[in-house]
Amino acid sequence: MVTIKINGEEKYYEDGIKYEIIAEEYQNHFTSPIALVTVNGKIRELMKRVDRDCELDFITYDNVIGHKTYVRSAVMLMLKAIKDVAGMEAAINVKVEFTIGAGYYCSFKNGLKLEEKTIERIRDRMGELVDMDLLVTKKAYPADEAVALFRELGMKDKVSLFRYRRSSSINVYCLGDYYDYFYGYMMPSTGYVKYFDLFPYEEGMILLLPEREEPEKLPEFAPRKKLFQTLMKSEEWGKEMGIDTVGDLNNQICQGNISDMILVQEALQERRISEIARDIARRGGVKFVMIAGPSSSGKTTFSHRLCIQLRTYGMRPHPIALDNYYVNHDQTPLDDAGRPDYECLEALDVEQFNQDMSELLEGKSVRLPSFNFKTGRREYINKPTTLGEEDILVIEGIHGLNEKMSYSLPAESKYKIYISALTALNIDEHNRIPTTDNRLLRRMVRDARTRGTSADQTIAMWDSVRRGEEKYIFPYQEDADAMFNSAMLYELAVIKQYAEPLLFNIQKGDPEYHEAKRLLKFLEYFLGVSSEELPTNSLCREFVGGSCFDV
Repeated sequence: MVTIKINGEEKYYEDGIKYEIIAEEYQNHFTSPIALVTVNGKIRELMKRVDRDCELDFITYDNVIGHKTYVRSAVMLMLKAIKDVAGMEAAINVKVEFTIGAGYYCSFKNGLKLEEKTIERIRDRMGELVDMDLLVTKKAYPADEAVALFRELGMKDKVSLFRYRRSSSINVYCLGDYYDYFYGYMMPSTGYVKYFDLFPYEEGMILLLPEREEPEKLPEFAPRKKLFQTLMKSEEWGKEMGIDTVGDLNNQICQGNISDMILVQEALQERRISEIARDIARRGGVKFVMIAGPSSSGKTTFSHRLCIQLRTYGMRPHPIALDNYYVNHDQTPLDDAGRPDYECLEALDVEQFNQDMSELLEGKSVRLPSFNFKTGRREYINKPTTLGEEDILVIEGIHGLNEKMSYSLPAESKYKIYISALTALNIDEHNRIPTTDNRLLRRMVRDARTRGTSADQTIAMWDSVRRGEEKYIFPYQEDADAMFNSAMLYELAVIKQYAEPLLFNIQKGDPEYHEAKRLLKFLEYFLGVSSEELPTNSLCREFVGGSCFDV
């Protein structure tokens, strides 16, 4: 018998009992299904067995880690169904790419084409596999044996990835006769993946899954065509450079091609900025360029680089941060937890902003505010601003795309830009890199350098930041006149050196420890690249330092 402490109570179980059985016993204590357990603070999958006395806790689907576990399991379920319906060759030529809302876009590679009827059969097969409640097993293979297995299966992306693996063993998951590698934890059987849909979309298909906030409800799919086109353009850039996965990136680094790769990537971004500037110039009558995007998208550097491009078209741009229109902090609205909500629209003086911008449009001189974050109050220390014929304001802030922010300004006077770090790089074909991971690491490195914020503080506030983005930024993406992807294929290899020491400072037992450990494991996939290779105007320098701009 083993003694297990749960919620302060000691209970006795047979040695070797599965955590899944204990989770079933405690499921009615939670409103969301249990995905994983923690054993003495260490995460364990439900398929594992108890082998000692311990303290046990539970992780549910509505937790970030629990939700990722559900998504990962659903992807494996889909790939197994593809193998059953269309064969192994089809399964290894499906790439899980990026998210469109709650949908995961999957593309077809190497000439693979799956017709609508075939996709319907795959979806039906997924349902059959769920009803069968097939076990998911995990086995640690010696690295050489795992590489040999994936080479035999034709998964070249994994062979390339594990060439740089430092660990002596690799965990391989098995579902029936389907073997694959997944970065992270899995549910113990297919019966747990109850909510999903699969349908054709553009040239591929969408795997629709529940969102974390409502883990037992399938949301409606919102297509977001502009976002999709921007993501596909980034995919094209990656293909042009021969970099689809982390293994491809590491190969380029080892071959000494990193300098050339950085220059080409930077040139592609500069070309896109130039295209946006040209569009603004051709429209005529644009006086306000409104830029918005989620945290750590690189809005500030983008604004500076756009200003330079606008000058080449004879315009005189003036950068303005919407943060300067914050209400004094003692007037900031409170969120449901009673904390100041700096993300909401009401945290800004919308009326004053519209009055100032309208007066500028009328040709009047206006003294624009600046916000003193040390005192928490707005100040008027700038010289008066007047808009001449060539003058244009480049306005950056999270509410820039929301019409309520600039309701008084004529539509023809505004040009809206959405910017985000839309990561096009995958770990391998079946393991995508979430955009949020890229931005979280960017913010962690930048805030440690510029504000002295520790990694655990950044991780602790990330959920709140993400909620603000979902509420105040993402709903307005498709209203943008242009979209800009600030992610660079090489950047995580650079950020790695700055992020790892910060993450290692988070100790076991800290609330942010599990997330820190996950991010450290993620960064292990990358070979490091020195920031000395970066141009001084690189968007990446907004985070690692050394920018020629005041960021």
